[in-house]
Amino acid sequence: MSRHARAAVRRTRAAARALCAGLAIGALLAAPGCGLRVPEDPDGTLDRVIADGVLEVGATVEEGLVEEGPGGAAEGPLADLAEGFADTVGARVEWTWASEESLVGLLERGSIDLAVGGFTDQTPWVDRVGVTRGYPGVPGAERRSIVMLVPLGENRLLSALESHLDEEVGG
Repeated sequence: MSRHARAAVRRTRAAARALCAGLAIGALLAAPGCGLRVPEDPDGTLDRVIADGVLEVGATVEEGLVEEGPGGAAEGPLADLAEGFADTVGARVEWTWASEESLVGLLERGSIDLAVGGFTDQTPWVDRVGVTRGYPGVPGAERRSIVMLVPLGENRLLSALESHLDEEVGG
């Protein structure tokens, strides 16, 4: 291949790379106009919570973190954090009490939006549900890195929850 032909091939490849980069950037810029948000909730959990005004929270008793109070309400630092998050999205909390395994099943079926309890960053449920970052600063955690659980893939909900937790207990 001649020197001129090789130069033409290089220019063509460079133009193709620039075109691909431009298309990728254009797609990212156009995405918000198409209603695409990043992160996204494939099942629309956060949008539903906001629209309905109800955050369905499942809890499992963990002494010093969350305990069942009068009338099935929750008490403790994790209850306060869940209630505070609900407030940030204009919702109220409806509580469901169950074992850890049952809560994970409820998250998988979309019956609850959030689960709290003695879950730590070593939780075995990471393959079945979404898990927040660990928060060792939760009062009553006794140096454990506490996490909360959400339905798998509901990344917009997870991101909003983590933003709230970052503000309340630090990262």
